[in-house]
Amino acid sequence: MPNKQNNKFVPSSVALIILGIIVIAANLRTPLTSVGPLVGFIRDDVHISNTLAGLITTVPLLAFALLSPLVPKLGRRYGVERIILIALILLTVGIVIRSLSGAVHLFIGTAVLGFAIAVCNVLLPSIIKRDFPNKIGSMTGVYSISMNLSGAIASGISVPLAITAGLKWQGALAVWGILSFVSILCWLPQLRNQTDQTAKTSQQMASNDVNVWRSPLAWQVTIFMGIQSMVFYVLIAWLPEILKQQGIESNQSGWYLSIMQLAMLPFTFIVPVIAGRMSSQRLLVVITTILLLTGTLGLLYGSSNIILLWIIILGIGGGFAFSLAMMFFGLRTENAHQAAELSGMAQSIGYLLAALGPALIGYLHDATNSWNLPLFILLGASILLFLVGIGAANNRFVGSQNSYEMSRKG
Repeated sequence: MPNKQNNKFVPSSVALIILGIIVIAANLRTPLTSVGPLVGFIRDDVHISNTLAGLITTVPLLAFALLSPLVPKLGRRYGVERIILIALILLTVGIVIRSLSGAVHLFIGTAVLGFAIAVCNVLLPSIIKRDFPNKIGSMTGVYSISMNLSGAIASGISVPLAITAGLKWQGALAVWGILSFVSILCWLPQLRNQTDQTAKTSQQMASNDVNVWRSPLAWQVTIFMGIQSMVFYVLIAWLPEILKQQGIESNQSGWYLSIMQLAMLPFTFIVPVIAGRMSSQRLLVVITTILLLTGTLGLLYGSSNIILLWIIILGIGGGFAFSLAMMFFGLRTENAHQAAELSGMAQSIGYLLAALGPALIGYLHDATNSWNLPLFILLGASILLFLVGIGAANNRFVGSQNSYEMSRKG
């Protein structure tokens, strides 16, 4: 059970911290999911190859990988609330830079916003563990659904903003700076909750903590996180292009990508709640694998008349996988510091694996002029997700021996 002293960290206004989590989560995917439907326009306008176009999605993932291990230490030293505020300011700056003309601005801005998102990715699960120790499932669901809903909307309206509204791809990407600016305003009240006591207690937790990098369970959680992220970001980057090759127009393919993410939404809330009530999440891992395999096989061999069905199944599978990855940070750890350390490790190594996906898939498509081999890669990734997921779902903490069973949460 969570340490009772964690309760002292609960903000005086629960509504404000929940609002802050929701608004920040809404920023964690929109700068990335808005790119996929526009990648063809960006590629043609900036004159880059499919491989370089894949790097537009890969660069933020590399930023996640590089910064994530350092984020828990920054949070303990300077305060979680303050570090998140700085990250939100950098996110806004990065979105603006990326929207300027030219390939250099495109990639520099993408890197800056990637570093900013990495901070929030690592620290938000820690805040949930710290401030809502008995409601990890429901709060993870709130966090997840906000992230995925905004991401789905961004995918669906990117092309209409660029073409119908006449904003071009630069303007369609720039509009998300408005949302990030709003998140700064919503998070400012949390600085009142920033106290030296928070940093002191975090350091005390660290003094008797474990080295997650030496935990087999932590590595299973990390690889699970990486594979599900790779599958998701490959689909975000290339699903519209895959669908175009099957005769679906750009406008429609962008909405199909949006529908895939909308299909995730109910499950990004339901799955964490269910997972938090289970002593082991192995059954959920099995369901996840079946859904991802079915959806990918449908894109490969299924009828194009029901392609929407395969996309929805992929979305549901992605919702299961993402939710489990987020839940493992809280369920497999004993305190907020461990949750931040595991989150940092998983998002570092995990996103390093995920970063290979979009560029590799773009390269394979360039080399074969077909999407069949890339889809076979996704099938193999789904099988590997099952193998590590069964281990990650084991009912114990990252610092425990294999025989040490974790008590039920809640």
